[in-house]
Amino acid sequence: MIAYLSFDGCCDAALDFYAACLGGRKTMRSTYAEAPASPDMPAPPDAWKDRIMHARLEACGLTLMGSDMPPGMPFEGYKGFTLTVPARDKAEGERLFRALSDGGKVTMPYGATFWSPGFGMLVDRFGVPWMVNTEPAAA
Repeated sequence: MIAYLSFDGCCDAALDFYAACLGGRKTMRSTYAEAPASPDMPAPPDAWKDRIMHARLEACGLTLMGSDMPPGMPFEGYKGFTLTVPARDKAEGERLFRALSDGGKVTMPYGATFWSPGFGMLVDRFGVPWMVNTEPAAA
């Protein structure tokens, strides 16, 4: 399963931020201006030409896709989900948590829980909710 996030004009910046935080890279990026003209999709307004129509990020062995909401479709924020990134150990989890929470809001500080040596929750600077979960060491 792959998460696909819609943004309010900041998709490019968000995926750059996630790539830096997660040690990944964008593997695909197209703007509204690059879309071929068709009767079903009129040319975007000038203000939308550089916005992202579709992009893909590969990081931590996972894929995240996203775009900016198209003209005429209002951005309504994020509700009802949380992205989760797994960490191999507590130190990696702490690094990922610090990076993703930079400029955002921590909703549960990173620390040990009964199920994990390191777990935390945050909402990043773009308003996307995240959990960082460290896998327990094998017995």
